Amino acid sequence: MKNKIEILEELIKNSTNIVFFGGAGVSTESGIKDFRSKDGLYHLQSKYGVPYEEMLSSTYFYSHTDTFYEFYREFMINLDAKPNAAHKFLAELESKKNLTIVTQNIDGLHQMAGSKNVLELHGSIHRNYCLKCHHFYSLEDILKLDNTPRCPKCGGLIKPDVVLYEEQLDQDVLRNSIEAIAKADLLIVAGTSLRVYPASGLIQYFRGKHLVVINKENLYLNNFVSLEINEPVAKVFSQVKIS
Repeated sequence: MKNKIEILEELIKNSTNIVFFGGAGVSTESGIKDFRSKDGLYHLQSKYGVPYEEMLSSTYFYSHTDTFYEFYREFMINLDAKPNAAHKFLAELESKKNLTIVTQNIDGLHQMAGSKNVLELHGSIHRNYCLKCHHFYSLEDILKLDNTPRCPKCGGLIKPDVVLYEEQLDQDVLRNSIEAIAKADLLIVAGTSLRVYPASGLIQYFRGKHLVVINKENLYLNNFVSLEINEPVAKVFSQVKIS
């Protein structure tokens, strides 16, 4: 892998506008389980009699809110998770290059590592809002409330500011992500299966020089890829040096 690391370093060095497009595999080495790998959340036997993937739908949230929150608190919130080598590398890179992070993750680890220019396609567990009065609450606020949190101001149901199945992405975030990718000369796609639409379609807007893929499994985009590294994301970035 050493030669590929050197190639990646050279691509980063010679690029002006970089977009890092990351998925669940960016955070697995921080102890956060992904969804679709063989050991992922969706392959676990559900303790609720309903597949975990179905529980992350808007329909399930509104029809089984109490059970949704039991599941959400256990599987979607990991207070022990800390930024890994990938998050830290990108925070450092942002201080030296024009870098935009487009992430499918909701864990907030990029910001915890120090990154500022982060576009969260699927929202964040750190933001929650009242469906009635629209007041926002932090994750810390929510954890102090009952299992199914209700707004202390008006009594309305509080919903995590995350995009569930059947819900649309935030159109401003989506538009800004498309614009960033369209302007990039280097696109690094990491830790994602590219199976979730519409996020999976974002790479079609890339018109730059080099597309790099870092993923444990081959994504079979060989005709379009300048460099592919089939290794864990944090393992790769722990070896990349910024000149």
